Amino acid sequence: QVHLVESGGDLVQPGGSLRLSCAASGLQSGYGATAWFRQPPGKEREGVSCLNPSDGTTYYAASAKGRFTISRSSADNTVYLQMENLRPEDTATYYCATDPMMYCDGDGLSEPDFTSWGQGTQVTVSS
Repeated sequence: QVHLVESGGDLVQPGGSLRLSCAASGLQSGYGATAWFRQPPGKEREGVSCLNPSDGTTYYAASAKGRFTISRSSADNTVYLQMENLRPEDTATYYCATDPMMYCDGDGLSEPDFTSWGQGTQVTVSS
């Protein structure tokens, strides 16, 4: 059984940076994509970024392009989301998710495509 644990959320000032981590256990070799979603207060959850471990390709939502970087450490099965130049509108609970069959092809991120989810980590951007 796959188990995901996010960490790294914090209160940060506008323009600041954070690195979120998603530690995975129970993954088999050749597992599918891992993605980051976020849910702002009072809004629906939305896809942020995705990484395909099979070939290293990545996908970013428009809101994340140029500011966020997704990466992976295969040594410890951890996926990171480096976030730069944070804005108040980035305030949200951030979740990582994965699925054994998923491949992110740049056609957006959809929650039902991912079967394993972490509990979330809170990011607050405020002065």
